[in-house]
Amino acid sequence: MQNRQISNTAINQIMLIVIIILICLLVFKNLTYYLPGFLGAITLYVLFRNSYFKLTEQKGMKKSLASLLIIISSLVFIVLPLWALIDYLIPQLTSFFANKDVIITKFNSIKEYMSDKPVLKEIDMSDSALLQIVSSLTKYVPSIINSVAEVAINIIVALFVLYFMQVHGRAMESYIAGMIPFSKQSKQELWSEFFMMVRSNAIGIPILGAVQGVVAIIGYWIFGVENYVFWGILTGAASIIPILGTMAVWVPISIIVLSSGETANAIGLMLYCFILVGGIDNVLRFTLLKQLGDVPPLITVFGVLFGLNVFGMLGLIFGPLILSSIGLLIKVYRNEYGTSKTPPIITASSTDVDPSAGSIIEK
Repeated sequence: MQNRQISNTAINQIMLIVIIILICLLVFKNLTYYLPGFLGAITLYVLFRNSYFKLTEQKGMKKSLASLLIIISSLVFIVLPLWALIDYLIPQLTSFFANKDVIITKFNSIKEYMSDKPVLKEIDMSDSALLQIVSSLTKYVPSIINSVAEVAINIIVALFVLYFMQVHGRAMESYIAGMIPFSKQSKQELWSEFFMMVRSNAIGIPILGAVQGVVAIIGYWIFGVENYVFWGILTGAASIIPILGTMAVWVPISIIVLSSGETANAIGLMLYCFILVGGIDNVLRFTLLKQLGDVPPLITVFGVLFGLNVFGMLGLIFGPLILSSIGLLIKVYRNEYGTSKTPPIITASSTDVDPSAGSIIEK
């Protein structure tokens, strides 16, 4: 009995797939430094996609001019405010960690306050513990300063890539749609989920952090916290921390105020932050952010943890997106190859993708 041989066509296909995968891995490995720039370009493309196609296909504006207009708008309303915020925070953080006398004074007041309190007195508040905390925090400051150059380079990369993505937008979308081996319905479901997740995280998370930061600044000013603007901005930035959120900042500040003898201000600050700073999170999530996209909390929490570790700050957007895509792909698999029909899984609302701008699978 003659053994059945693998056809040359199958061997050639396998070899071609292996070569493609190896080349992609090689490119990915050597362009990892610019990965945030590429992810930023994808984010901006999704956010401005409908506006760009309205300008070019309905208003008749030249593609290059429309893209440059959107890039300038991105610089003015996104990049420059973000850069100004970083430029303000880095000197403040450097100055704070360099002023060890103030840190020791605050630490000693907390230690004295906790020394005769039940449970609290069991916490290690020795000088060695303080030095360990300060050293563990200060080691991140040089990396933050060094990352400024990386951020600047990736901003340039993002805007550069965005220009070509927009100018060749329709052709790019048609090419991507042709590469996805699914039905038209499944492709639309993937696009809708991707659009919703990117918009929800790219718009929702900054809005949530900004509002909580402003509310915190007002509270710190009312209750006499020194350098209230700096601490308010840090509180808004801490909103991205899974589980703890803004509590990672306002709880230690309240303890410091309490340990310094200002009991009334400390209690007032705790109540203010718990009710208003923490409460605004729930209000926005059930109103504005729900309109942008109803992302499950567990997906957000574990997606942020995963994304920050892999992609840096842009992991806030793409971490939850990757996690949510697992369940989405399982549903698409059931649609494509399952024996039973499943209900539609398009989670974005009808206004998420402007019909006049078309969809990624139309052409």
